[in-house]
Amino acid sequence: MKKYHGIISALYASYDELGCINLDGTKALTQHLIDKKVTGVYVGGSSGECIYQSVFERKQVLESVMEVAKGKIRVIAHVACNNTQDSCELAKHAESLGVDAIAAIPPIYFRLPAYSIIEYWNEISNAAPNTDFFIYNIPQLAGSELTPDMLKEMLKNPLVKGVKNSSMPVMDIQKFKSIVGEDLFVFNGPDEQLHSGLAAGADGAIGGTFGAMPELYIEIEKLFNNGEHAKATLIQNDACEIIYKMCSCKGNMYAVIKEILRRRHNVDCGGVRKPLQNLFEEDMEIIDVCVTMIDTAISKYID
Repeated sequence: MKKYHGIISALYASYDELGCINLDGTKALTQHLIDKKVTGVYVGGSSGECIYQSVFERKQVLESVMEVAKGKIRVIAHVACNNTQDSCELAKHAESLGVDAIAAIPPIYFRLPAYSIIEYWNEISNAAPNTDFFIYNIPQLAGSELTPDMLKEMLKNPLVKGVKNSSMPVMDIQKFKSIVGEDLFVFNGPDEQLHSGLAAGADGAIGGTFGAMPELYIEIEKLFNNGEHAKATLIQNDACEIIYKMCSCKGNMYAVIKEILRRRHNVDCGGVRKPLQNLFEEDMEIIDVCVTMIDTAISKYID
């Protein structure tokens, strides 16, 4: 399970000027993240705008990532759709490409009983019988949460290796780890609590803002592992202030991050797909501030 340690960046969707999937942009972003020394990429999750893409588009994106990754970084493919058939199709496809792991949120909208969600996850896992499976717990968006009893039931499946935990209470990490201990791999999800999540027992992290400023998050993890918690806290606080500033824009946060990537690194991922909102004119000044804040933090903390 050591292969999943480290900073894994959620991959952003890349679109052309017509709003279609831009495969060249996807490849460029993947290479950029490799160059930035992240441990891996999480493809087709919330940051990848998966719920606004077709099964065919999601396959295209993952294929493009794998063309570039070539074993240089870990690839975890989020394969959940709002029905089991499409989810299983994506799971089979991901395994055929040789991804390191797949992951899935529960189905959204209908409030399903726990046993239905467990069956859904197991059917997805069974569709990729040679690939690690991670449960994606994000109750604030999915509408249902992973409970200890559900986790215990899921762990009867030997392919289930852990949880991508994006719930806000950091104690959930401790709760899940206490069930199995070191044999369960838990990713910290909320970027605002990377340092505290690691302190609570998270083994690694997957984050939606990691791609905008990977240097800061890599440094936080390195300092944590070295026991330099005071400095790690300072960087975490600065990262949080940057996130808060990003979220103060009127446009969607992923549109903000994509503009930051374009300005700082000339990586063009286009905008976001409707109904997500692209940037407004009044956002541009805030993005200027965000870029300055990121550059300042990196120059202050990174040798």
